[in-house]
Amino acid sequence: MELKGTRQASEARSAGPESGGPRGDTTKVVVLVPFLTRRAEADAVPRRSLEARVDEAVGLALAIDLDVVAALPIGLGQIRPATYLGSGKVEEIAGIVAAEDAGLVFVDAPLSPVQQRNLEKAFSAKVIDRTALILEIFGQRARTKEGVLQVELAHLNYQRSRLVRSWTHLERQRGGFGFLGGPGETQIEADRRLIGERIVKIERELEQVKRTRALHRASRKKVPYPVVALVGYTNAGKSTLFNRLTQAEVMAQDLLFATLDPTLRAVQLPSGERIILSDTVGFISELPTQLVAAFRATLEEVIEADVILHVRDMSHEDAQAQASDVEGVLGDLDIDPQDHQRVIEVWNKIDRLSEDDRTSLFNTVERREGDERPVPVSALTGEGVEGLLLAISRRLARDRVSLKVDLEASDGEGLSWLYRHTEVMERRQDEEGHLHLAVRVPPDRAEHIERRFGGRRLPASRRG
Repeated sequence: MELKGTRQASEARSAGPESGGPRGDTTKVVVLVPFLTRRAEADAVPRRSLEARVDEAVGLALAIDLDVVAALPIGLGQIRPATYLGSGKVEEIAGIVAAEDAGLVFVDAPLSPVQQRNLEKAFSAKVIDRTALILEIFGQRARTKEGVLQVELAHLNYQRSRLVRSWTHLERQRGGFGFLGGPGETQIEADRRLIGERIVKIERELEQVKRTRALHRASRKKVPYPVVALVGYTNAGKSTLFNRLTQAEVMAQDLLFATLDPTLRAVQLPSGERIILSDTVGFISELPTQLVAAFRATLEEVIEADVILHVRDMSHEDAQAQASDVEGVLGDLDIDPQDHQRVIEVWNKIDRLSEDDRTSLFNTVERREGDERPVPVSALTGEGVEGLLLAISRRLARDRVSLKVDLEASDGEGLSWLYRHTEVMERRQDEEGHLHLAVRVPPDRAEHIERRFGGRRLPASRRG
């Protein structure tokens, strides 16, 4: 794309952050999406369409209510160590920033501290990269104590990497103690020390939160309700599906990272079995490494889940690339995304497809075998949701143990306990009033029922 406005560039460079800060309106942002040209990429094939990348970058800016005044894809022959972009592009963009009175420039790429500082001087505007903007979004969305701590930890780790001696105020020295205390520590050393101390404190607090969450998980296992976790690319419709399944009112908007903190709700399956459904933070391509580490505690709900629903937006042009990004994060959590006995692909937003695309999608579903078959749904309209619940039931039932239990008609307490803690598949009453039930439970619960009720295991042919 041809950029215009080079006259203002020289003026823009005359005043940088060190001479008064950004000149423009800091609510106005120019979005830059750098990409290597095909010549530079050689044989590499871009995984994402450029249009989708620009749309996502704009979506990230809009997620914190910024006014996007320009969104520009920037073709690069190579990445420049000093400014990331070529000098000619820097001048042209500086002109646009000045003309639009923008006080903020978002570069949808990872910038080094030196690159960030040089671009800020050139643009006379605050420059943030992809990691900084995602951290800002997470900072606004965090609601629980754990979420706030995790975001702050990620912010501090990011800020520590930004402390470079090229910022003059960080080189000023503070006096030492006493008359002969020496030169003391520089501001950069003081900042690093303070950040390091705060990081240690937050990590301790998170350890306590982690222990509390582990206790909650342990108490849930005693019930025990299976845990089913929703994962997916941000804006894939997870929260809308969560609301559809639970009748809850979790925030669900056409907005990147609309949901941040995990939410848990109970859901009853068609079989009568109750499960705990967990909605988690949406994934995104090039997720900052600080966030992957900081949010591991939150994602432990996924690690511990009995069944994982991978929700995909099948109306999105980059649906396959988004799925690859999600699978990459699952792999980082030591979860095999190809384990179809545990992971169910949910092909969402089929209501947005044309008739031809719907036909093609359903034909693809029919060609898949067994557990590899995805479940097409529309979380918005409810289409396919019953089939999804049945698929969850089948996955949970596979490893369950079926038992026959006999009860006296007067044992109302025992009957109530069985209905609360097992899946009752069959119930009949004989002429003498005795109750005969067939129930299904997780393997670790079978022994308890055998001891308490004298339950007898059914042969494999009678299970499920």
